Amino acid sequence: MAAPRHRRRGFSRRVQYGLFAGYVIATVGLVAAFALLLIARFDPKAFGTLRGVVVDASALFTGAGRAGVRGLYAAGEEIDAYFEAGSQNLSLRRELAAERRAVIAAKAIAAENARLKKLARLIEHLPAPILSARLIGSTPSGQRRFATLAAGTAEGVRPGMTVRSPEGLVGRVFESGIFASRVLLLTDGETAVPVRITRNGVAALATGQGDGTMEIRGLIAGGSPFRRGDLAVTSGTGGVYSPNVPVAVITSVRNDRAIAHPLADPARADFATVYPIFQAPVQELPAQPKP
Repeated sequence: MAAPRHRRRGFSRRVQYGLFAGYVIATVGLVAAFALLLIARFDPKAFGTLRGVVVDASALFTGAGRAGVRGLYAAGEEIDAYFEAGSQNLSLRRELAAERRAVIAAKAIAAENARLKKLARLIEHLPAPILSARLIGSTPSGQRRFATLAAGTAEGVRPGMTVRSPEGLVGRVFESGIFASRVLLLTDGETAVPVRITRNGVAALATGQGDGTMEIRGLIAGGSPFRRGDLAVTSGTGGVYSPNVPVAVITSVRNDRAIAHPLADPARADFATVYPIFQAPVQELPAQPKP
């Protein structure tokens, strides 16, 4: 006797096993999610430990993916450089000559600043770096922007510490596992950095926009203190970030606020340096003579 043309799903054991497995997976997922909610509500410390374990586990995959992406990007750059070698050589020679003049001028300014600081007996209590580690991943898009640093609590990295690259400020440590940490980038919507404009010394606040840019607003209302091309550096106000670290360059001005792009690009940086939380030294007042 031939099999019926229209068979119900219940006659297939494979379909039944698939449905049963789906129900089991969904039930286990709901139970695990409910358990995580309870842990986060009643034991935040244990929940933080679980998040650290997740950061350590994800670091293995993000590191491998970043290596592949960087390999493809490097291959494309080599092909472009081969076809544009002549024009690039000429432009690089001109840039090198200009940079040599700029380095000579910078050395003269640095020597003059050192002499003036010595005359004024000015001492800067800047924190020393803790370590340098590799950046193994970063968030390409989205409102939340994070990077993964290949160092964790085993190396002394703690939440709140400052992360810098040779180009400038990258962000601060958001959470850390044993062997890896998540860095909250400057472009994240929850980031706020006190800065000042090097051209005129105006104090401002730079906040992330979640789209790869930062918004800079002056702390004093009125006027338009920003210009396109202005450099914003950390002011050191409020601690956390040490002063005079390059942050961003202003690309457009809109009345009393400006849009800037961070100087440090975590997607292109290989290594970053971790600094402790900056604490401005408190100067003690001289003791008053007793009457």
